[in-house]
Amino acid sequence: MPHPPSRRLSVGPRVAIRPFTLEDGPEFTARARESRELHRPWLFPPDSDETYADYAGLLIEDPARAGFLVCERDGGGIAGFININNIVRGGFRCGALGYGAFAHAAGRGLMREGMELVIGHAFGPLGLHRLEINVQPGNAASIALARGAGFRLEGFSPNMIYIGGAWRDHERWALTTEMRD
Repeated sequence: MPHPPSRRLSVGPRVAIRPFTLEDGPEFTARARESRELHRPWLFPPDSDETYADYAGLLIEDPARAGFLVCERDGGGIAGFININNIVRGGFRCGALGYGAFAHAAGRGLMREGMELVIGHAFGPLGLHRLEINVQPGNAASIALARGAGFRLEGFSPNMIYIGGAWRDHERWALTTEMRD
């Protein structure tokens, strides 16, 4: 389903980023169901109308979150998503990224381009100074995306985040505005 270009926050050569809407539910959940094999055990995006409405509602309404759909410029189809969670203002000005590509778009460089757009938006209009990514050590694709976007490895945290019914170890990656200068 084509999406209006006016909703785009930032545009690159092949993708654009735009905010989540509740109307994106059918396309998003269909893509999540198609991508289960790619996502497991790393990621469990919403794959039903009910879970999507709750998920998107938080990204739309909670000022400590900002959700971005990475959409292909040609046709506007959703290629993936990048969310900034746990946004803290004041002296910290930081947020934690979570992301996922959908199977039809994986390995095509679309998320790398989308990541650049989100970083630019975070360090620009959102006024953040630091972004963090917490990645499970075996998730090679996610680590490659973090590394390729210029994030540095800062540490390892055992049993850090509860995902898919278990506490999972994570590597901690970070990027600051100074690292982009």
